[in-house]
Amino acid sequence: MSLNNSICVVIPTFNEAGVIRETLSSLFAYGYTIVLVDDGSSDNTREIVKDLPIYYLRHAVNLGQGAAIQTGLNFARTLTQCNYFVTFDADGQHPAEKIGPMTEFLIAGNLDVVLGSRFLGTKALNMTKTRSFLLKIARVVNYFFSGLFLTDAHNGFRVMNRKAAYAIHLNENGMAHATEILIQIKTHKLSYAEFPVVITYTSYSLQKGQQSLDSVKVLRQILINKFFK
Repeated sequence: MSLNNSICVVIPTFNEAGVIRETLSSLFAYGYTIVLVDDGSSDNTREIVKDLPIYYLRHAVNLGQGAAIQTGLNFARTLTQCNYFVTFDADGQHPAEKIGPMTEFLIAGNLDVVLGSRFLGTKALNMTKTRSFLLKIARVVNYFFSGLFLTDAHNGFRVMNRKAAYAIHLNENGMAHATEILIQIKTHKLSYAEFPVVITYTSYSLQKGQQSLDSVKVLRQILINKFFK
């Protein structure tokens, strides 16, 4: 079995009907197993993807990206042909061509998790100054809570092996799951490294992405969970 056939790409999606088919199409040439988790979309996502060679899962209501990723990983772990698991955004920001090199890097380094980085010898295309500033703050926040000081705080492009996929269990349904993943990497003593990837911010993804207020809400949720749960 080739390496590509052992890779499962988990994609959480919510109301991305306008771009989801294009995002999925960028992956088909590689022969990956694809698990799409529709997080209660109110658009016609189901109709858009119904003829595509993917596993389609759906939440009856919108639960959040963290919940969608966990649903996807829970299902993906049952697929015996899959040994490596990728979390991949639905809006077209992530480069499909980097999945193979990231997985090879994980295998060569005997790592459990590889985390994509927008700031490791690369740059994000069309990133706003506000977003860049917030991500720098997030690096410090993540270090405080997880003990991991990374070059990129909240990058949804990740590769993990089966050990990590079983060890990581997300309780954070929303965007705070990104910090929770780092905390669990530390808690479970998973080996990890970063890998340079170029993230492309289109006008569409910028419009759909997190706003400054969302980042504040994520920080608030992290603090609540840290000190009051």
